[in-house]
Amino acid sequence: MQKVPPSGIRKFFDMASGSEDVISLGVGEPDYVTPWHIREACIHSIEHGETSYTSNYGLMELREEISRSYVKRHGVYYDPEEEILVTTGVSEALDLAIRAITNPGDEIIVVQPSYVAYVPSVIFAGGVPVTIGARGENDFKITAAEIEAAITNKTKAVIINYPNNPTGATIGKDELEAIADVIVEHDIMMISDDVYERLTYEGTHTCFSALEGMRDRTIMLNGFSKAYSMTGFRMAYAMAAPEIINSMMLIHQYSMLCAPITAQVGAIEALRNGEEEVGKMVREYDRRRKLIVGGLNDLGLDCFNPRGAFYAFPSIKSTGLTSDEFAERLLHEQNVVTIPGDIFGDTGAGYLRCAYAASREDIKEALDRIGTFVDGL
Repeated sequence: MQKVPPSGIRKFFDMASGSEDVISLGVGEPDYVTPWHIREACIHSIEHGETSYTSNYGLMELREEISRSYVKRHGVYYDPEEEILVTTGVSEALDLAIRAITNPGDEIIVVQPSYVAYVPSVIFAGGVPVTIGARGENDFKITAAEIEAAITNKTKAVIINYPNNPTGATIGKDELEAIADVIVEHDIMMISDDVYERLTYEGTHTCFSALEGMRDRTIMLNGFSKAYSMTGFRMAYAMAAPEIINSMMLIHQYSMLCAPITAQVGAIEALRNGEEEVGKMVREYDRRRKLIVGGLNDLGLDCFNPRGAFYAFPSIKSTGLTSDEFAERLLHEQNVVTIPGDIFGDTGAGYLRCAYAASREDIKEALDRIGTFVDGL
């Protein structure tokens, strides 16, 4: 436990707590309420007494819908009987995946900037995190060569996340195919966190397990928090070969038992009837994306074009401040919450994470305040 620091993101939430007139660009969750038809399905389920445990794997009805959705969107089939596990959030799915495949001393390559839970999850499993940094000059896309350079005879797996938190970066099919060749050549695995896949604004998201030879080498992680605005439901899933899913299920069985049945009912409704709302949210996020990226660049804070998720990742190097100094002073002097980029890895130093999961009015006001702050430096 002494090897793992508290979340740097929470530090800024705590600093802003209780302050008035604060605009938050720090929260990594949608600002939309879960669509009514999903909430209504959950209410109906409770009213009809559906309050029991489910299978450790999750409701079969839900697993069947997940399987159908991947066939429809990506052309890759997972057997709902033994290749899909419903979890309480992608964070649990990540923890289960790492614990299921990691022996003490195994190395897990973590591509950074990355979600803050990746490295601690490897440490908790007795593994050794090996961090490699995607570079801003390459729009934070990792390359096959950079991954290969980090592989040793102790490497077990690589963790990637595209569209990426915190950068909003996406990665193309050709680049992923080159990475897949490295995975095969070195006989290792891929853990692909695709929780932001539906929030892709330019190009088409490529499912890693749909690439040739990757289905049985990949643990796919996905969930309902971002696309369907269901963060509080803690509803996600993992998909992989049967022996891996069974091992993950054993840990899940003894630690979590099963995901809440009410949330699973909501997830079924989301998959069956949620596409219209997903489309509306994605279109609105795209408007916000263009607003905040254009605004940051106009202020002289160089910001590459994020093609997915709901984060902008501007450089603040021109100000002479560190990421932490900039974020703390911006909060104290202008009441705007952002997250220092180096919280997400060394290559995030000199950057800020700005979540545009906020109204356009709040984004405009935040940009005005950031401009006032920068002008006063």
